[in-house]
Amino acid sequence: MTLDTETLRAFLATLDPYGSLPPEALAGLSRSFVQKDVPAGRRIYTLGDPLEGLYVIHSGEVEIRDAHGAQVSLLGPRNSFGERGLARDGRAATTASAATDTCLLLLPGNAYHALLDAHESVRRFFDRKRRERPEQNDLATCRVETLMSRDLITCPADAPVREAARMMRAGHVSSVCVTEGGRLQGLVTLRDISAKIVADGLPHDTPLSRVMTRDPVTLGPAALGSDVLHLMMERRIGHLPITEGGALVGMVTQTDLTRYQAFSSADLVSEIAHATTTDEMARVTARIPNLLAQLVGAGNRHDVITRLITDIADAATRRLLALAEAELGPPPCRYLWLACGSQGRQEQTGVSDQDNCLILADDAGDAAAPYFERFAKFVCDGLNACGYVYCPGDMMASNPRWRQPLHVWREYFRGWIATPNPEAQMLASVMFDLRPIGGDRSLFESLREETLAAAGRNTIFVSHMISNSLKHTPPLGLIRGFALIRSGEHRNALDLKLSGTVPVTDLGRVYALQGQLLPVNTRARIAAARAAGVLSQRGGQDLMDAYDLIAETRLEHQARQVRNGHAPDNFLVPASLSHFDRSHLRDAFVVVKGMQSALGHGRGAFG
Repeated sequence: MTLDTETLRAFLATLDPYGSLPPEALAGLSRSFVQKDVPAGRRIYTLGDPLEGLYVIHSGEVEIRDAHGAQVSLLGPRNSFGERGLARDGRAATTASAATDTCLLLLPGNAYHALLDAHESVRRFFDRKRRERPEQNDLATCRVETLMSRDLITCPADAPVREAARMMRAGHVSSVCVTEGGRLQGLVTLRDISAKIVADGLPHDTPLSRVMTRDPVTLGPAALGSDVLHLMMERRIGHLPITEGGALVGMVTQTDLTRYQAFSSADLVSEIAHATTTDEMARVTARIPNLLAQLVGAGNRHDVITRLITDIADAATRRLLALAEAELGPPPCRYLWLACGSQGRQEQTGVSDQDNCLILADDAGDAAAPYFERFAKFVCDGLNACGYVYCPGDMMASNPRWRQPLHVWREYFRGWIATPNPEAQMLASVMFDLRPIGGDRSLFESLREETLAAAGRNTIFVSHMISNSLKHTPPLGLIRGFALIRSGEHRNALDLKLSGTVPVTDLGRVYALQGQLLPVNTRARIAAARAAGVLSQRGGQDLMDAYDLIAETRLEHQARQVRNGHAPDNFLVPASLSHFDRSHLRDAFVVVKGMQSALGHGRGAFG
């Protein structure tokens, strides 16, 4: 059946990004599409073929396979394909075949590029690259939701002033919101009580309705910090209620603005460095989730945010090392405390456990073992109290296996490389992310270089590490969707750590082994692998863009949770994202899967 122009226009109007086009542009676009009917089993294009243009499925199913024949997607109606090749060099980046009798709509390449040039919304939709974000923490441009407090005190209009004053004192706040049915009726501040009750000698049981500011000016959570500043200066007010859909959701005060401007990772590091007890440090690290939400809200890049968050963990660890020495006395030999896992890679987010170990000098005497047993317990217990919970796998310096002299560590790595059984692969995956935190760094320098060289030369070990790195796969469903968690507390969610960032972290580690590259951070490893030729320029850029998008989605999810008063986690329900964001996230997972497939077939990059 041949589709007429009006049917095509009506169909495109229901799809992103075409539905956002002006009517005249959509009508013209519908005349540019060419209908192609493809029988089941027929190849549409093969990897490397010049592309005719962008394909949109009107009916039927299309199977997409990567360079090694692995199925990447089974696309159904309303999905498009071919855009990645068009964005590169005009050649197909995958192979596409009709799985059933299929009706395709083809937008020729010249018309596709003209559409991108003419409409920003379309260009933004098909642009899979990460948006550059400013490295700043600007009060004027941040969103109000990152500034406001959600811990509000509310009272009915007939409540006595005395009761409101007591509630403000108990809550350490300077205002109460007068509400009815969740909607804001008025606002009472300490200044109101002083000027209208105390100064005029009114009784303490005066109802709030007599002293409140009725229908106070408000803003929404999406407003900017500059809006708050302008209103406060123009109206000469110090409290600004935040409402959404008529409901009270938060409050911004002058104190909040001051705190925001002063609140930075440097402040937390400074407070930790001067803490004298673990409890003092724990009160500081408890503010990390709010810092994360603030940094995300200010538009900082994910790699900047995780670096700043990790700097706080490093400072806490070094302070605990100093406190341990102060309590237990000088150490009996040289030592080096190292972090692995996300702290080692400088990739900590709002939720992290601890992974660490101790290297002792080979000249350690008999007193070393009992001293460092107490020493490691002190530090690990302190980190747990600060929110860096004990490692579920017990990969901590408090475990004697990970608290050994340098010669034992050399034997560990030699054994893992020589006999890469499953346990050795798992341990090596963690220990190749080691980074010195405190102590004598010379204990690690030669160990790192000789181990990396030995591992890179051992092709059998590298092969096993490649196999191990492919155990974590992106959460791709066949029908243009996601493979979600099927049961339990996080049913119908994506694990943005285990299925999101971990597959890329594993790839980066293998690239570092293949090229004997020193960086530990995942992004730095990908960049170094591109520079060393371990990865192709195109494949490396694709992987970098995919990793950036996945990591930023993860941090934005955690920031939303913090702003909503919840503890951050890694479990995202895709339905909470827009169609635009879901599409881009899935494309990022497709890139990662393709890179895994390339690595599994002995190539550093695909295409």
